[in-house]
Amino acid sequence: MNGRRRVLVCDDEPQILRALRVVLREAGFDVVPAATAREALDLAAVQPPDAAILDLLLPDGSGIEICRSLREWSRMPILLLSAVGDEDEKVRALEAGADDYVVKPFAPRELVARLQAVLRRAGGGGEEPAIEAGDLVVDLAAHSVTLGGNEIHLTPIEYALLRALATRRGRLLTHRALLTEVWGPAYADDTQVLRTHIANLRRKIEPADGSPRFIRTEPGVGYRFAA
Repeated sequence: MNGRRRVLVCDDEPQILRALRVVLREAGFDVVPAATAREALDLAAVQPPDAAILDLLLPDGSGIEICRSLREWSRMPILLLSAVGDEDEKVRALEAGADDYVVKPFAPRELVARLQAVLRRAGGGGEEPAIEAGDLVVDLAAHSVTLGGNEIHLTPIEYALLRALATRRGRLLTHRALLTEVWGPAYADDTQVLRTHIANLRRKIEPADGSPRFIRTEPGVGYRFAA
């Protein structure tokens, strides 16, 4: 073991795959290359990587489909790459469980910075005790969430959002404050990204009837953990 984090990179364009391998290796990562959706899923199953960077369009599927499959068993950070900057595609990727969406062409330093950011969020935790709100328990040290004794599988972004809200129980956190804390200053105005991830988080921890038990919306302003 060399201590370097392994990143699964799936893209069907050989020149982009080569470029990503060089950029990521220079940044200190070991790269696991794949050119198809099937190959990516097989490689991830044999030896799960620490993160994945997936192209949106592949010859035998899509990065969104790979993302959904990985999310059935893994919380690894996932970045989607696409030449399409369409807002709907971005939302679809985030709803499928992607942690970030990068539009081609991208600056290598920006891609590495975004990868490092999602890895930091995934590797969080801390010395703080568990936060309990009824039957919802957010264990900050174990980096885990349970509801009624059952573990809830959250993506790194969903966990970071829940942690930010739960550790400030009762306080109103503005859209800008949450975006800056969880994604960084570059995302301070991207409220659609925030809404999409909050919706995903609510589907996992709130009652099936959609009533807000834990996360309350302050229309046009932000959210608060009200349990």
